[in-house]
Amino acid sequence: MALGFVLLMAGCGRGGTADLPSACNFAGGATTVKTALTRAPGEVTVDGTPLSKCLARDADAADVQSVGAAYVDTASALAAKVRANPHGAAAVQLGYLVGAVRRGASKTAGIHYELERRVEQELNGVDVRSPEFARGERAGEASG
Repeated sequence: MALGFVLLMAGCGRGGTADLPSACNFAGGATTVKTALTRAPGEVTVDGTPLSKCLARDADAADVQSVGAAYVDTASALAAKVRANPHGAAAVQLGYLVGAVRRGASKTAGIHYELERRVEQELNGVDVRSPEFARGERAGEASG
């Protein structure tokens, strides 16, 4: 399943020319994103770069694939925690990630639609109306 997502994401870029900020290389993969999200609902950045800035309109297909995999893996891990504890810190973090992905994807003319859909698909069974999730989501949409 992950391989199918990666192949699909690889086709989503436009063979782009945009250079992502170096912070978006996520040397630690999803762990880098998860660690950054511990600051939610405060400003979440990786080396000073908001998560939404890692969704560039003209990104190279490999960059789209790499960022997408890290975000989906993070969303999946956080969603499992939120299902077990709907009012914990993971709910704020997951909400923030969802908001940041929406913020970034809204500026890419549909290039990151599949990533946005996959992250939101991880919300099955998550109480997206909880105050914790909503607080994170608002923060992610505002500054993610």
